[in-house]
Amino acid sequence: MLIFPVVVERDGSGYVVSFPDIPEALTSGASREEALDMARDALETAIEFYFEDNRAVPVPGKVKSGQDAIELPASLSAKVLLLNEMLAQGITAAELARRLGTSPQSVQRIMNLDHTTKIDTMADAFRALGRRLDFQVKRNIPAV
Repeated sequence: MLIFPVVVERDGSGYVVSFPDIPEALTSGASREEALDMARDALETAIEFYFEDNRAVPVPGKVKSGQDAIELPASLSAKVLLLNEMLAQGITAAELARRLGTSPQSVQRIMNLDHTTKIDTMADAFRALGRRLDFQVKRNIPAV
């Protein structure tokens, strides 16, 4: 899963949260906790813009010890990785559909962040790109 470091700064009577790797993701809150609660939505909204613009989503930098971070849901992380791989290889949605033996509309659903996509479908998409979707189980890393 993709884990993005966040920067929380005091701003007058409230707090501002920014993401070093995703400059479009900004939010704030009256308290530190409120600002961090809103951070996930700001990050996911900013990532939607990358998908709409067909731009690669920046890979998150390393989370430093004691630094706050936002972990993307597994399904969103997989879609981000798929988009980035398609762009890196210059593969269009139509070409991916051809490789999968499906319709372009099916690939559009796979790439739609609001559509729930089965993990097997994601694995098939990566396989069609000559890649393999892999999983690891790690010790729990505290994230917001």
